[in-house]
Amino acid sequence: MAKKLYVGNLSYNTTEDSLRNLFSEFGNVASAKIIFDRETGNSKGFGFIEMSTDDEASAAIQGTNGREFEGRQLRVNEAMDKPRRDRGGSGGGYSNGW
Repeated sequence: MAKKLYVGNLSYNTTEDSLRNLFSEFGNVASAKIIFDRETGNSKGFGFIEMSTDDEASAAIQGTNGREFEGRQLRVNEAMDKPRRDRGGSGGGYSNGW
C-alpha cells in the first residue's frame, strides 16, 4: 500500500519533477504533488509524495528529512490523513432566492 509523505520548506521554484527525482533515490514514487495558492498560482512551499511501500517511505524520510534541497532544509514526515475541508460556495456569486 502506498504511504503519503508531507514535504515542507520547499523552495518556491521546486517542481514536481525535481521532487519526484529526489525521492526516487529511495524507491518507487507513486505520485508527487506541490500545493499552489489558488489566488496567485504560486507554490505554498510544501507538497506530498506517495511512496509505493512502507519501507520505501521510511527510507525516504530518513534520507531527506533535514537534507538541503534547492537551497532549503527539507522537513519530511508521514502525512496525517485529515479529511479535506469543505470550503463552501457554489463557484461564485451569491444567491438571492431566485
